[in-house]
Amino acid sequence: MATPPKRGRLEGRVKKIAVEGNIAAGKSTFVNILKQADEGWEVVPEPVARWCNVQQNSEEDCEELTTSQKSGGNVLQMMYEKPERWSFTFQMYACLSRIRAQLKSIDGKLREAENPVVFFERSVYSDRYILAANLYESDCMNETEWTIYQDWHDWMNKQFGQSLALDGIIYLRATPEKCLNRIYLRGRDEEQEIPIEYLGEASYKHEKLGFQHKDTCEQIFEYLQRNTLFFNHLDG
Repeated sequence: MATPPKRGRLEGRVKKIAVEGNIAAGKSTFVNILKQADEGWEVVPEPVARWCNVQQNSEEDCEELTTSQKSGGNVLQMMYEKPERWSFTFQMYACLSRIRAQLKSIDGKLREAENPVVFFERSVYSDRYILAANLYESDCMNETEWTIYQDWHDWMNKQFGQSLALDGIIYLRATPEKCLNRIYLRGRDEEQEIPIEYLGEASYKHEKLGFQHKDTCEQIFEYLQRNTLFFNHLDG
């Protein structure tokens, strides 16, 4: 029987839950609701500001721009405009920035909480097995790039996997058509040219990877499969 990885005393107290779902499935809205629900709950949103070279307006969420941000441009937009050129660069940086954000998640607020929970907007696992894999299978990463990415991800997981280990997953299920409509409504410039075929393949991978079919999962999802909560179309 698979069991969750062992962690340190403080980390063992903090339950870590990933909120997963397709692009525009409602993850950001959902984690914001969770953040307001309990003082002992904290959320770690996707670091989109780092990908877009734009700081958040809120002082609470604002991050200092790194050197690569100041000179690197909008890597999210670059990836969508020229995926064959920038997918590898984006996925490496996206996963790195996600790991950095999630490693900072145990703060004073969680240390004082009686039953602390931190919710991650996506995990390092969906980064690799859904998003990066989708780009590789769409010929947006070549064989060498994909091999390097997997080798790097394996090493990062060995270094930090214990701190990022999940206790469960909340999966927000939404059809590709629903996601595409939400993309248009929220109006994020970088996303306006995303084809529905890309959303369809990402949706298929979410359903295939540990959230539905056991025989296709990596060993790490054996425990999480029994601890996945499904939500369908949060806005009806």
